[in-house]
Amino acid sequence: MTVAALTGWLLVSPFVSQAQEVIPLYSAAVPNSKQAEVSETGVESGVLKGITKPTLEFFRPAAGKASGAAVIIIPGGGYGVVVYRGEGVNTAKAMAEQGVAAFVLKYRLPSDAIMPDKKVGPLQDAQQAIKLVRENAGKWGVDANKIGIMGFSAGGHLASTAATHFDKAYIDNGNSTSLRPDFQILIYPVISMQDSLAHGGSRGNLLGKNPSRQDIDLFSNELQVGATTPPTYLTHAADDKVVDVDNSIVYFEKLRRQKVPVEMHIYPKGDHGFIFRHPGWMDPLFAWMKANNWIKTN
Repeated sequence: MTVAALTGWLLVSPFVSQAQEVIPLYSAAVPNSKQAEVSETGVESGVLKGITKPTLEFFRPAAGKASGAAVIIIPGGGYGVVVYRGEGVNTAKAMAEQGVAAFVLKYRLPSDAIMPDKKVGPLQDAQQAIKLVRENAGKWGVDANKIGIMGFSAGGHLASTAATHFDKAYIDNGNSTSLRPDFQILIYPVISMQDSLAHGGSRGNLLGKNPSRQDIDLFSNELQVGATTPPTYLTHAADDKVVDVDNSIVYFEKLRRQKVPVEMHIYPKGDHGFIFRHPGWMDPLFAWMKANNWIKTN
């Protein structure tokens, strides 16, 4: 789905309730940032650009439904925009209805204009989100051992990066808080930066026009899977013409070979952004979460 099509869909989609809290991601200076004349745009459409002050928007489940699980939701957009409302807020509301504390990450997009090293800027924000939720678990009614990460498209690349690069802190982590998500949920994700699989727009925006072999391999997350990679849920459409389904298939195979618990659902049709056309797409996801005791069974 193109950004224009997404914007049109979002303008007519329901958007009624609001989060209980919008939380600044950093209490002090934003790391890896520099002064620039950049303004955030897209608030009305829900497709954001120009983000310089990342946040978490918290959707708290009703007390009687709360399971203790939390998920940090990372919308996609090719590392060029953030499809904040359609993939972020709408998903967070559905998660909260199932008893999951949902945090939508408004993250900085990679840009030489606002950061010295654009390759790691989004990862810093994802790691900071995990750190913030884990360190405030008691305050927000969250089990510190049930904090997952969820990403769509390029947001799936960022989520899988956080799930495979957690041993190295790209942020200040003086308390040595675990940056490892307890589970990962990836929806039509960009996984690889290799020539044969990469989504060109996402790779170009994150790594630049002429990335080094070292950077291509480092951010090809199928090459970073290990035995401690978190349990994983994958879903994709076989006819995806934007992000090839082989991204999910290759990742599944790497996880399986490392004996990481993984479940994958592939729709025969739906193309990219199929969540806007398959209203029941979350049903098997919730079944997976219940089977793994992330959320309560009825």
